Amino acid sequence: MELVVGRVAKSHGVRGELVVEVRTDEPELRFAPGAVLRGRAARSTATQQYTVESAREHSGRLLVRLQGISDRTAADALRGTVFLVDTAELPPSADPDEFYDHELEGLTVKLGDGTVVGEVTEVLHSAAGELLSVRAAEDGREILIPFVTAIVPTVSIAEGLIVIDPPEGLLDEE
Repeated sequence: MELVVGRVAKSHGVRGELVVEVRTDEPELRFAPGAVLRGRAARSTATQQYTVESAREHSGRLLVRLQGISDRTAADALRGTVFLVDTAELPPSADPDEFYDHELEGLTVKLGDGTVVGEVTEVLHSAAGELLSVRAAEDGREILIPFVTAIVPTVSIAEGLIVIDPPEGLLDEE
């Protein structure tokens, strides 16, 4: 299974730097100079290897330079490319309250009384924090649930289960 650790948003400047949307808790490791990334272009299934030449923070974003990408045209061609790692390469988390996105996707979401709410389809990372995108069992609509302990008190990977205690109105249709 593959895990997305970043996505090229756009080029930056004229020397081939890329603005990368980070989707990993370890950008300093994944995008370290010399790190080899597997990239998959938008609307493609083929992957290509890229070696990180440099990476730096700039205005809250990560700017990455890859070997062989030396101008704006080459950088623009990579727009939408996602960088992937194989989940088998990931070390287990030392913190029992931390999870990789792929571990949560597919888990059943229930209320404390056992009522099935739905299934996690994706973990969304926003400036405000992580959200679980849940496909409602009842009607298939998307429910966004803030992934915070107050609302998601129980996560059991072994049981394939997430128990939620939503505030009033969170599960209501809009």
